[in-house]
Parts: sequence; C-alpha cells; structure tokens
Amino acid sequence: MRKIVSNILTALVYLFLFAPIVILLIFSFNDSKSLSVFSNFSFHWYSELFRDRNTLEALRNTLVLATSATVISTVMGTAAAWGIDRLRSRWYRRVLNTVTDIPMTNPDIITGISLMLMFVFVGRLFGASSSLNFWTMLIAHVTFCLPYVILQVLPKLRQMDRSLPEAAMDLGCTPMRAFLKVELPEMLPGIVTGAIMAFTLSLDDFVISYFTSGTGFETLPIRIYSMTKKTVTPKMYALATIIFFVTLTLLLINNFIDDDECKESLRNHKKAKKSHK
Repeated sequence: MRKIVSNILTALVYLFLFAPIVILLIFSFNDSKSLSVFSNFSFHWYSELFRDRNTLEALRNTLVLATSATVISTVMGTAAAWGIDRLRSRWYRRVLNTVTDIPMTNPDIITGISLMLMFVFVGRLFGASSSLNFWTMLIAHVTFCLPYVILQVLPKLRQMDRSLPEAAMDLGCTPMRAFLKVELPEMLPGIVTGAIMAFTLSLDDFVISYFTSGTGFETLPIRIYSMTKKTVTPKMYALATIIFFVTLTLLLINNFIDDDECKESLRNHKKAKKSHK
C-alpha cells in the first residue's frame, strides 16, 4: 500500500512539472490561432516562425553570444580551477571558493542591475556614446557562466592522483606536455560538462541580458518577451518547443558524459582492488 501511494504521489509531482510543457508541445502543432481548442495537426506555425526575420536574427544573436560566452568562460574557468587547485593555503582557497559561489547565489536582477550601472559608469567615464552593446552582454554572460565551469572542473582535479604529472615529468615530459597529456584528459569530462552548462545558461538568460543589452542587439529571450506584449500566437509556442528540445538534448549529452565517467571510475576502482589483492 505504501509503495502504491508513493508511486501515485510521484506521478502527480511529475504531472504537475511537465503538464505545461506537454500542452505547449501540442498547441505548437495546432493549425488554427486558437490557444484553447486543437483543430488539426500542422507545421504551419513552424513555417511562420522561420519566415519571421526578426526572430531569426534574434536566434543568430543568441547563438553567437552563447557560443562566445561558452568558449571564454570555459577557458577562463579551466585556468581558474587549475590555479585554485594548486593553492597551498587552505584559507585562501576557501576565500576563492566563497567568492566563486557569490554569482550563483546572488539574484539575477541584482547582478543585472549592478552590471548595468557599472557599464554605464565606465562608458560615461570614457565618453562613449552608447554604454550598452554586444560586448557588455558578453562580459555579463561570462560573469555568471564562469563559476559553473570552475565548479565542474575543480572536482576532477581533486580526484586526480597528484603524483601523475610529476611522474610524467620524471619520464621526460615538459610541464606543458605533462599538462596536455596527463592533467587535461583528467579534467576533460568536467570541462565538457561546464561548457554545456555555460551554453545552456547563456542561451536562455533573460534578466541579466535585459539590463545589459543595447538597442542594436536583441537576444531570443528578449524577443520572446517583446512578443508577449502583443497578441500571443502559436508561433511563440513553436519557438519555445524548439528551445525545449535543444536544452533537452544538451541535458542528455551531459548525463551520458556523467554516466560514462561513473562507469570508468568504477572500473578503475575494481582494478585497484584486484591489484591490491
């Protein structure tokens, strides 16, 4: 009886979570403009979406921004994680870990407003005609993506045997070659996971982008917000469906990487036990 009640409660929770998404998916294929009555199955609104020049331009801007922020934050986050892991002072390491957590725990609206004020202040200080543009959005996106990359790479470095790079250098490797051949492969799962998280976060960010965007650069979330001010059409449902499946694909890739890593660590653990025996 307890198991049946547990299954029912679990099903109700998942129904509550995913029912809005299912309704969104269904009505994105609705032939009519009705948002409550499903008439016929059609790809009409998807074709209308791909004819919308402003939406496609916003999509291009979003992909360029997300890709740039992901590359920069992944490189900087990997370097920062490697540096934090090499610190000898525990107190200094704890301080840096706390500082790294602040952008994640800080509300987005506070981060967005503070970044906007800083960009406007610096722009006026240098006499710039426009303080907010693509570059300010890129800096803002790197700012909130960076901690996620650091926190994904750091555990991989801590799991690594610290004697491996030294052993590689004892065998004739230069420090750079030891890093590329030994440390980088150990960090790679964390780097990939951090990059996927950074891309996903940058892709769907609205609040920080809204406060740091200029007049000539519009991202997809800001475009969707402007569309909601007018009559809502299933064209927006089609756009949300595409974004949902892109995010779902990235999430599945992330989970597959984590599963493969868990299996690999389990195999290594079993090998280590056999060797001790």
